[in-house]
Amino acid sequence: MTAEGAALPGPDGRLRCPWGLSTEDYTAYHDTEWGRPVHGDDALFERLSLEAFQSGLSWLTILRRREGFRAAFAGFRIDRVARFTDADRERLLADPGIIRNRAKIDATIANAKVAARWEPGELDALVWSHAPDRVGRPAPRTLAEVPAITPESTALSKTLKKRGFRFTGPTTAYALMQACGLVDDHLADCCARVPRAAG
Repeated sequence: MTAEGAALPGPDGRLRCPWGLSTEDYTAYHDTEWGRPVHGDDALFERLSLEAFQSGLSWLTILRRREGFRAAFAGFRIDRVARFTDADRERLLADPGIIRNRAKIDATIANAKVAARWEPGELDALVWSHAPDRVGRPAPRTLAEVPAITPESTALSKTLKKRGFRFTGPTTAYALMQACGLVDDHLADCCARVPRAAG
C-alpha cells in the first residue's frame, strides 16, 4: 500500500512526485525544470518574479502564462525592466497574458530597479549563498515531509527585503529555492531526483 503523498507511477510507469502527475504541463515542468540548478541574474530574477506572482495562486496558473509574462516583461532582462515607465505599468495592467495584479507588477519593476544597481552576478551569488548543505539532509519520502519554509529561506527573505526587494517572503523564497535547485525536494523514490554522488 502506497503511503499518502508518496511517489506515484506515471503513464510510463516511472515514479514521480504526485503533483507532477496532475497535468501534462506539470509533468514536463517536474521532469525537466523543477529542482534543476538555475544560475544567472536575469534567470533568477525571472523565477523570483514568477514566484511572487504565484503567491495566493496555483503554480499551474503561472506556468501556463509564462510565455506571456516573458513577452510582457522584456524577457525578464533586469536592465530593461528597470527602465519601465508608467506607460509600461498601464500596459501590463491591461495585458490578459499575465496576472494583472498592480502590487505584484509594481514590485517586479521595483525589484528590477534594485537589482539593476548591483554588480553583475551579485543576485546569483546572494541567492546561492543561502543554499543549505545537502549532506545530512534526508530526501523526503512523502509530500508531508516537504517544508514550506526553512531557516535558509527565512534568511534569504530577510536579506532580499533588507536590500530593497518586495514580495519575497520566506514561503516565496523557499519556492524559489526548490524551483532553482538550491534544494532537491523531489521525493526519495521520484525519477527526477538527482542521485547524490558517492562520497
